[in-house]
Parts: sequence; C-alpha cells; structure tokens
Amino acid sequence: MDRFPEACVERTVEWVDTDASGHQHNSAILRWVEAAEAELFRSLGLPDYFPSAPRVQQVVNYKAKLWFGQRITATVKVSALGRTSLTLAFEVTSDAGDVAAYGTVTTAYVPQGATSAQPWPEHLVRAVKAERAGRITE
Repeated sequence: MDRFPEACVERTVEWVDTDASGHQHNSAILRWVEAAEAELFRSLGLPDYFPSAPRVQQVVNYKAKLWFGQRITATVKVSALGRTSLTLAFEVTSDAGDVAAYGTVTTAYVPQGATSAQPWPEHLVRAVKAERAGRITE
C-alpha cells in the first residue's frame, strides 16, 4: 500500500484572518491549507505542480473557532492520486490540539495550453507515491 506524503505549517491567527467578532474568517482556513500544500510540493521538488493544478472541488467542515492571536497548525496529506486528479485531506488544529476544520481539496492536472485535464506527469506520480518516513514541516 502506498504511503502518501504530508506536510504542515504553523501560523498565528492574525487580525486580517478574523471577522468582526475576532474569530477566524472562513477563507483563512483555505489560505493556511494552501500554505501547507505549497510546503508539501516544494519539499517534493515539484514546483511545476502549481501552475497546472486548478481546484475542482473544496470541502471544508468547520468544528471550532480559532481566535486572534492563537497558534494553529494546518496539515495536508495526499489522500488519493488518480489518473488526472489529486485529493488532499487537511486538518487545521488549535494550539490546544482541537480540530477547528477538516476537509479535502481536489485538483486536476491541466498543463499550460491544455483545455481539459490530462494524466499527471510520471515524475509527479513517482514523487507523490514515494514512501515518506515522516512529516514535512515548515
């Protein structure tokens, strides 16, 4: 069975990340997840992933509020790699370890100049499927 890689980033909830009541704005979750996603693909040596991987689905489940000044950890893990799509599972936790949000982000491989999804390049498939011993952190 393939063990897919994962990565995480730690952040502080800044004022710009909050709504008028001082807890995280819903869009902050996806920004933190995208930062962890960027860390994951940088660490795998796949800078060509981003210009060719538009989102085709995002699912976010909110469980708890995160407050201004609080530390968070956003973790992403490749959960599925299809012929033309890739799904990342994510979790955003508070500094107390409580899950504030979780979900999935699915991308498709659409290389520059293409108008529809294509099979992932072999170098990306190899890198994503490679066994990873631990977690990648920023």
